[in-house]
Amino acid sequence: MPCAEDERWMAQAIALAKTKGSTPQDTPIAAIIVRDGAVIATGTNQTCETCDATAHAEMVAFRAAGPASGSMDLRGATLYSTLQPCGMCTMASIWTKVERIVYGAGRDEVHRMYFEDRHLDTMDFIADAWREDLVLDGGCLAAQCAALYFGPNDAVPAELQGNI
Repeated sequence: MPCAEDERWMAQAIALAKTKGSTPQDTPIAAIIVRDGAVIATGTNQTCETCDATAHAEMVAFRAAGPASGSMDLRGATLYSTLQPCGMCTMASIWTKVERIVYGAGRDEVHRMYFEDRHLDTMDFIADAWREDLVLDGGCLAAQCAALYFGPNDAVPAELQGNI
């Protein structure tokens, strides 16, 4: 269950997301990795800027966290993401061994284009992982995070839709 400390870090993630822009078209998704009360790495969505479909905010943060911490093993760390991580980012979380994932807006609060699957969601990946020590807490400052993205019923132009 997200707590006041989680809200503090999520507020920082929201501020970081807004550096990408103020509209959903800017893909203002951000991630922060924290361990022992200190930021290890941050990332914003860079897919368009780098022409790299894997440059999600979480992946950018993971790529920075390894060199910054001197290890790809992020045990004891928490990943804060303004949007529920997709399957790729959730699997990367499992491989990096983060302890917790705390996210803001969930898949029911945003347009379906942000997720690659109709039926599976992040919870399914966590439930099926060999790791039993990974905690997933959603809904941290959910309304503020959801306001960054297209809503579930928004008519999003096809050229702006990521996975559809």
